[in-house]
Amino acid sequence: MQLKNDLLLRAAKGEKVERTPVWLMRQAGRILPEYRAVRESVSGFIELAQTPELAAEVTIQPVDILDVDAAIIFSDILVIPEAMGLPYEMVEKRGPWFPETIKSEADLKKIRIADGVDDLNYVIDAIKITKKALNGRVPLIGFAGAPWTIFAYMIEGSGSKTFSKARAMLYTQQKFSHRLLKMITDSTINYLKAQIAAGADLIQIFDSWAGILPPDHYQEFSLKYISQICDAITEVPKTVFAKGAFFARKEMGALNCETIGLDWNMGIAESRELIGDLKTLQGNLDPAALYGSPKEVEAATKRMMDQFKGSRHIANLGHGVYPDIDPEMVKVFIETVKNYR
Repeated sequence: MQLKNDLLLRAAKGEKVERTPVWLMRQAGRILPEYRAVRESVSGFIELAQTPELAAEVTIQPVDILDVDAAIIFSDILVIPEAMGLPYEMVEKRGPWFPETIKSEADLKKIRIADGVDDLNYVIDAIKITKKALNGRVPLIGFAGAPWTIFAYMIEGSGSKTFSKARAMLYTQQKFSHRLLKMITDSTINYLKAQIAAGADLIQIFDSWAGILPPDHYQEFSLKYISQICDAITEVPKTVFAKGAFFARKEMGALNCETIGLDWNMGIAESRELIGDLKTLQGNLDPAALYGSPKEVEAATKRMMDQFKGSRHIANLGHGVYPDIDPEMVKVFIETVKNYR
């Protein structure tokens, strides 16, 4: 199906665009009262993500309400450990929690490489429903977590400020760490290929905990596996967003992907110099800028756009939109990007 608005795909590929495309990480979610109404109709986040019709509905909400240039499928990065045989729960106000964790080589026998289709059929079905309902209005983004970020949760069992158990593994059990990372990588490739077959027009890899590793470990235990995923996915453009990995921007320029996402701590001019001209940059307004007045949000957005001027760019925030931000300020951000020339 021909897309009516293919700005995002053209910008990712470095083709000519009439204006900069714009979308937001976490645009489908708690900032919208319409989302909260759907969420209240089910027992919680996991049930919502595992009900394809509802996941599709909340995926499309930001396209209808905020008028963004792309939809991103409503799901979670932790569906991969679940599909591999390590289920998780979402604890209110605390985040994800794994009743069982991976502690040693012996535990690898309890998990498997996910096939991506049958193991995660609810995400695949949600993509198919969303794609049909969007009817070519905008592209649909599929996504997965980077292997290191998934590994961190599977070892730690929950979110953490330090992920010290997971990081300790990289020092004390290197062979085991690489085995588990490879299983996660193979599962993720299967999953992303299934998303693309179902209709995803572009995929994004989220390395949420990139910034807690030292540079040498980031090379060995994260970037190496992200690179394998990028090489395996040839069907659609790919975006890599590694939060906090300011030290690896030069290496990211060499990845086999079209777009590199910048967090709000990464200087734009410096990032462009390190990453080079052959990649599109995505981002990177500080999400906290959206707490300002309409005038302040507009001014902050223009300052960001001025710095990206004349280079390959997809406008976004430097991380997910915060849940207590006024949707009206999100609209100001989007409109400012759209009107920027």
